[in-house]
Amino acid sequence: MPDTLPLSLDDDLKHDLVTRGYDRRSFGRIAVLLGGGVAATQVMPGFGPAFAQVPKAATGTVRIGANECWTGPFPAGVQAAMKAVTQGNRYEPDGEIQKLRDTVAMVERVPADRVVAWPGSSDPLARIAVTFASPTRGIVTADPTFEPIWQVGEWLGAKVSKVPLTPTNAHDVRAMLSADPNGGLYYICTPNNPTGTLTPLADIEWLLAAKPKDAVVLVDEAYLHFAGAPSAMPLAATRSDVIVMRSFSKLFGMAGMRLGLTVADPALHKRMMRYDGDLVTMMLPITAVACGTASLTQTGEIAARRSQMEAAREETLANVAKRGLKVLPGSRANMFLLEWNDRSPKQMSEAFLAQGVQIGRSWSAYPRMSRITVGSAEDMAKFRLALDRILTG
Repeated sequence: MPDTLPLSLDDDLKHDLVTRGYDRRSFGRIAVLLGGGVAATQVMPGFGPAFAQVPKAATGTVRIGANECWTGPFPAGVQAAMKAVTQGNRYEPDGEIQKLRDTVAMVERVPADRVVAWPGSSDPLARIAVTFASPTRGIVTADPTFEPIWQVGEWLGAKVSKVPLTPTNAHDVRAMLSADPNGGLYYICTPNNPTGTLTPLADIEWLLAAKPKDAVVLVDEAYLHFAGAPSAMPLAATRSDVIVMRSFSKLFGMAGMRLGLTVADPALHKRMMRYDGDLVTMMLPITAVACGTASLTQTGEIAARRSQMEAAREETLANVAKRGLKVLPGSRANMFLLEWNDRSPKQMSEAFLAQGVQIGRSWSAYPRMSRITVGSAEDMAKFRLALDRILTG
């Protein structure tokens, strides 16, 4: 790492990082990571995979490979975003960010001062890793799970421990604690990506009670609206050692609009903001903020969209079972892992693409399985037809 790389970290921040085991080489990586995001992929060889999770779209295909929603935002969200477009000459026409925070507080029953909005989820995910983990206080995750949290940790030189799921495909919180009893950050994605499976709230509460007092638990609920399951938000409303993360990219159909949330004790957010976080959270697209605010209260629309996904998922799983293929059981989200009998995920991906369907990738923990996103009823009918053609061809 060249010493000439410009650093944006002041002396107090460098002292904080040194006391947590980081070195000068890490300073530059942290500065680039949180100061430029994508710029890091050009400056730091090997960093790219941490934020290269979305496959390049194959134009004209059925796109069920990136866990995107099959449709756009709710009509009320579109209307709110269009109104914001007409006021695009203003940085913030009428307190839109505070309105979003207040709406989250009302819907989730959390204090508004615990809500912070972000331009997507990548920045806070990386920021949390930098803030609460280090070479001396590691990151503990499930395996498989959404990898950027451990990829950022490995890239920065933090210790990373990966723990297999339980037999019911939940996070094994007891094994996670055993893997690193002195961890600084424990990451739980529920529903988990790529398995779609839930980790019971009771298990999260056990981990909170058993972990080191100063460690932080990050609960990533990006897919929770698809599951309709209980949230960890009540924990984030009262505790000082848990962060709950949400995304508008999934059920709300706003992946391209870039909006995410973290809910946590203000003291935790203050620590995260030490790395230019205030600037990032001011750089929100107001169209996305307005759309998200309007979408949160669409209770009926949320339930209807979840029901549509569940129907398409169950019909597809029944078809897959008839074909003699195995699926990792228990998905409550808009995805499932499908195991191929005698072909590799790469071969099946190529075969599906030839049929005009773009499916997802595999994970190292399940190298014979591909992740399939649940799209619309029409999307999944085309997936089933393509599967039949491939298997009988």
